[in-house]
Parts: sequence; C-alpha cells; structure tokens
Amino acid sequence: MKIRNPRTGKDDYKIKPLDAAPIETIAAKLRARQVEWATHDRKAALHALADAIEHHADAITAALIIDTGRAAISRIEVNGTIRLILRWADNAADIVAQHSVQDRATMIPGISTSTRLVPYPLVGVISPWNFPLTLALIDAIPALAAGCAVIVKPSEVTPRFIRPLMAAIAETDVPLSIIEGDGNTGAIMVHAVDYIAFTGSVATGYKVGMAAADAFIPASLELGGKDPMIVLASADPVNAAAIALRASVVNTGQACQSIERVYVARTVAEPFITALVDAAKAVRLNYPDINVGDIGPFIFARQADILQAQIDDAVANGATILTGGSVETLGGGKYLRPTVLTGVTPSMKIMREETFGPVIPVTVFNTVDEAVALANATEFGLSAAVIGDDAESVAIRLNAGAVSINDGALTSMVWEAEKSSFGMSGLGPSRMGDSGVLRFFRRQALIKQSGPALPMAAYAEEAMG
Repeated sequence: MKIRNPRTGKDDYKIKPLDAAPIETIAAKLRARQVEWATHDRKAALHALADAIEHHADAITAALIIDTGRAAISRIEVNGTIRLILRWADNAADIVAQHSVQDRATMIPGISTSTRLVPYPLVGVISPWNFPLTLALIDAIPALAAGCAVIVKPSEVTPRFIRPLMAAIAETDVPLSIIEGDGNTGAIMVHAVDYIAFTGSVATGYKVGMAAADAFIPASLELGGKDPMIVLASADPVNAAAIALRASVVNTGQACQSIERVYVARTVAEPFITALVDAAKAVRLNYPDINVGDIGPFIFARQADILQAQIDDAVANGATILTGGSVETLGGGKYLRPTVLTGVTPSMKIMREETFGPVIPVTVFNTVDEAVALANATEFGLSAAVIGDDAESVAIRLNAGAVSINDGALTSMVWEAEKSSFGMSGLGPSRMGDSGVLRFFRRQALIKQSGPALPMAAYAEEAMG
C-alpha cells in the first residue's frame, strides 16, 4: 500500500496491511503474555518504556515529521507521550486501590463483599492520523497500566512512526504491539480483542461500534465535533479573537477539539472580527522551510478537498470570505491559510459538518439565549468554549462534554477532568481522569459468608408460610 508524503504529494513509503492470520497470531501471543503482566511490576516496566521512547526520540520524531508535514508539534508529541507514560505509571496503582473495595458489610448479617478490578486480557486501539503518536498511545498506556495487553492499529495515512516506535518497545517487556494496516485490518482486529478503543470520524466510529456489538465487546468511541465558541458582550474582543484563532487553527485545525463555529455578541462583533482577521492574516505557513512558520499542510489530502467544498458551498449561499478561502498547492503539499467567514447561516455545510481545518465561521448574535440555541443546534457535543464575565453560567447550558471557560480547546491540555462525549461525538467512558484507567477493568464481586449458610429447609413451604 503506497503512502503519500503530505509536503511533497508523492507516494514515498509503503506498508503491507495485515490480514486475519497474522493478527490472530499477534493476539494469541499478547494474551499469553498478559497473564504474567497482570501481576507484573507495571510501574517499573512503564518507566522503562518511557526511557526507551526517549532513547529513540530522534528516530520517532523524524518519522512523525514526514508523516504529518510539521516539525514543532511532532517534537511536542514525543515529549508529551513520555509524560503520558510516566503519569499513568505513577498514578494508576493508587487509582485502582481507591476503587477496590475490601470487606464491606451488607444488610444481611454475616455476609460481606469485596470488589476486585480484573483487567480485560487484550485491548485493541484504532487511532487516527492527526496526532499519530499521541492518539496511538493515549488509550494504550492506561490499558497497559491496568494490566491489559494491547494491540494498536494506527491510521494508514501516517504509518512511518510505527517502526521506530516498535524498535523502542522491543527494548522492554511491555505487551504492546503496533501494527501496520488499513480499514480492513482494523475491522479484523475488533474481533480479535476483548475491548476496543477508537478515535476518528463519526462514520468510521459507527462501523467500529457496530462491529464491537457484533463481537459482543465494550467500546470507547471518541468521534468528531463541531465545537462552538460563544464570545459574550463582556469579553475583551481582541483577547477573545486571539483565543479563537489559536483554538481554531493550531495543527492546521486538524484536531477534534478545534473551535469550528464562533458566535459573538453584536456589541463587540466589529472589534472582534477586525482583530480576528488581522491575526489570521499574520499566521504563516511552514513552507518552504518546515522549521519556520505556524501551520503546516493538510496531513490527509482528501481533507483539503472537503474543506474547499465547504467553503465554496458557503460562498455560493451568501457567506463572505474575509481572509484565506483557497487551498494552495505548494511543493506538492496542500495548504490553507486561516479562513474567516461571515454571513454564514445554520443550514450551510460549513456550519453543520465537521470541518477539521483552519476555518472560522463567525455569527453575530443579539441575546445569550440565541447564542446558546445556535451553539446547541448540532448533532455533535464534544466540547465548546465561552469567553466573558459570568461565562460559567452560559457554559452549563451547552450540550457538550467539556467547556473551556475564558479559553479554548483546553480538553487537549487537561487530563484530570472526566468528560462524556454528547450526541454523535462518541460513546463509552471518558479517557480522562480516573476513568481513563478504570474503563479497562471488569468488576468481580467476592461475596463472603462468615456465619452458617442457609440450609435448604429455609426455603421449604412450611418455613416460607
């Protein structure tokens, strides 16, 4: 399978997607290793994994840079992954202990209970292309910390980092395998594991959820979003514009928590839009030098076509482009400068469908009730943002699993707070907070009798009369 380079547009890498037989072999080996892993010193082993990734950091980073066409965020991914591993290594055991109940009395005299957390033997992870390393391991590491073995199938769009990552894993005794494959590989994998964690689009997530139901296994599905930001009349319009820009276009807007709709109060709309356009025009492409600039190319070329179609549809239906608006092909890569749109309406594709790019459609509102209604008029409910005085009172009215207050896209930075995905944005337990590790356990109740067990005679007709 040929793999495209996002900066050159050329197919310069190949993978051979795995089919059923090798997946079954890998799964069997991991299951065998998991038995010992469940009682292993996992803290020490995960620290060793962090050390191994740090040792191979240059090779992993170099591969990620080619995979994604960006440099700085690739380095951030590697460093952040090391911290992710250390965080779960140092915290998982305490979380598990807090949720393991020992010898609790019941309402029945002589009977007490204990609750054991029993890890799923084998967890499968299917991860996307926008943050290839981070999202390959964001579910895998807490699953390992829980005592599970893990198999990960990253996106076929960005597979170059897999081999240097596996070289690092090979230096440890962690039961973790990262495999190359396409959509069919992922579909096969669902039927080889005991729990599936998926991050990606709603359309693919729906298929994964149906496959998990068919395999009769639980699933965590972190899907798309159409995240709104509400800028209240009390907000500083220039500061709000700076937040909106960053929260919308970092990583070329290729993030599920990116702001994709902005609703601004009429009294601050003019200075907000002026500041937003000025800031958007100042954003630099990292072309021709990958090490200079602010945003890179589209990682997945088809995404550029989707965005251009959404922008064209908006313009055809009355929207106005204030900056950006046209996908550029530079050196074979596809780029889009931050695009600010006004005159948008709720029926436009750019306001209904996930964009996943550096596009900021702005709607002016008159009342807070109107803004809340517009923000909630979506099938998605991943996250949102509110800026201004008393923002929290507005935030709690939004149908979103996480709301950033006086900032934007904080869900990518904060791991402590559990959140749900509302609507079509996902299903299953949160990957944040204690739930991040607890979701990989089944609960086993041990019910203890310390007195005499009831005899059969206790249920005789005479005794029950």
